[in-house]
Amino acid sequence: MALRVAVVGVGHLGKHHARILSAMPDVQLVAVVDTHLGRASEIASEYGTRASMDVRELAGKVDAVTIAVPTELHRGIALPFLAAGIPVLVEKPMARSLAEADEMIAAAAKSGAILAVGQTERFNPAVAVAREHLTNPRFIEVHRLGAFPERSLDIDVVFDVMIHDLDVILSVVTSEVASIDAVGVPVLTSKFDIANVRLRFANGCIANLTASRISRERVRKIRFFQPDAYISIDYAAQKVEKFTINRLLGIPKIDGGDVPVTNEEPLVRELTDFVDAVRLKRSPLVDGAQGRRALALADRISSTMTTV
Repeated sequence: MALRVAVVGVGHLGKHHARILSAMPDVQLVAVVDTHLGRASEIASEYGTRASMDVRELAGKVDAVTIAVPTELHRGIALPFLAAGIPVLVEKPMARSLAEADEMIAAAAKSGAILAVGQTERFNPAVAVAREHLTNPRFIEVHRLGAFPERSLDIDVVFDVMIHDLDVILSVVTSEVASIDAVGVPVLTSKFDIANVRLRFANGCIANLTASRISRERVRKIRFFQPDAYISIDYAAQKVEKFTINRLLGIPKIDGGDVPVTNEEPLVRELTDFVDAVRLKRSPLVDGAQGRRALALADRISSTMTTV
């Protein structure tokens, strides 16, 4: 029996939810919901489903929903579904505050509903491959630079784009964040559009992150340095490089190069994981607790941010 799924919000990201879900085997895209009827109708027509402007019309007609609306609306849309036991995938950041995230997690726990968070880089094939080679990172360097998006302007660059890397780092470094140094600058909006953050973990690992949504070039890279190894991920190219020290001949020599990666659209993997979790009644790769953890660190960073 096909899993009935609806997409709430079919703007920049949600339209891709609709595209992918409509093509999944044993999944029925029963509706797309958006406050702009014209946009909803266009997407519905393209993917053979119906359009709606009211999420309440989905009651009793869905087995799961994905939510890709502005962050400030996540809690209000997700809670009724979670309370009714309907699995929800909400895009990052999962909420605009930790209090709202806690409400969502509590509602899911009470009803037994699955709550997944769309931290898409965790589903990047390059990240999955690199994780097999990461043992004890001591220094992490991140550059995530992009053009002005004209969307997600209700949140600053930390919650908008840096949170991807915060989530990846927290999934790799099993230690608490001991200190934070953060500098940000508002340029095109009233919120921070570019930021540099230095995290020091209790185990001694240091992560230096630079994020910008006002750059002309597009860069999405993370580099890990650990004893005798350097591992680099190019998120966009889905490319992994690994270099190690070879001491077999007595004279240290650097060996390495590209690590094979089978390319695949991360959002396809994200939605496939969610659908599979719903069917098998298992925890998704990024559940509410992990989404909250990334949100909590982003919140700490923003609250300590200074400007220049």
